[in-house]
Amino acid sequence: MALSSYLSIEVIEEADTWQIQHHLGSEIPSDAENLLVQTALRIAPELKPHVLKMTSDIPLTRGLGSSSSVIVAGIELANRLQQLNLPLHEKIRLATVIEGHPDNVAPAFCGNLVVAAYVEDTLHYATHHFPECDVIAFIPKRPLATSESRGRLPRELPYKDAVAASAIANVMVAAVSNGNLPLAGQLMEEDRWHEPYRAALVPWLSRIRDLGHRHGAYGTFLSGAGPTVLMLTPSEVTASLLAALAPLAEEIDATVESLSVDQEGVQVF
Repeated sequence: MALSSYLSIEVIEEADTWQIQHHLGSEIPSDAENLLVQTALRIAPELKPHVLKMTSDIPLTRGLGSSSSVIVAGIELANRLQQLNLPLHEKIRLATVIEGHPDNVAPAFCGNLVVAAYVEDTLHYATHHFPECDVIAFIPKRPLATSESRGRLPRELPYKDAVAASAIANVMVAAVSNGNLPLAGQLMEEDRWHEPYRAALVPWLSRIRDLGHRHGAYGTFLSGAGPTVLMLTPSEVTASLLAALAPLAEEIDATVESLSVDQEGVQVF
């Protein structure tokens, strides 16, 4: 699902070379090596260099889709500057090929909830309105490399386990579609695809989940590969949960943010 954290790109002017103005740290390139430019040139190799301003409130390597947002922005940048008039499905397909999966790029383009599959080089996706709720993000300041988190996943699952995991996921999606967030949240916490294997890397997940149960959250789950933990909450319990999470955030050096589900996806002004 798309959340209310944003990457913004401002096109300043044409230039002799690509220049990216940003304050995201020295590890982020400020020239043609930047993922934004690399993505745009992959879509439109003849694109002329520009001076661009990049701002982002999406933390890096925290499981919140920071790289996906740059890929989406690069495709939209090429689409607009080169007047390619790419249809939405093609934008998502291109982003999926670059990212390797549609999990983050599809909702970034569409907004709301997107259920997507990329199997044998074929993209399928369906969008749906996400029920009204708040989203609390518990974001540790210590990063967790996706490769490390992905390395904890098993290469194979027994057939019986895969059937059970699929059944839980399918009913969860159906519950979201019906607006039944209590059931959806319960099933999110019963995930069998990835959380049991990654739990050791995110030991605070169980503590946050316990707080959620005590304060009336719908459900608590890992955001992507982690280490960020997301919590779906009714608006009337958000304040009490934010207060309850504050001591844990101080203990493990994390920030806690109250977000919402973005309804629009990528926008161009």
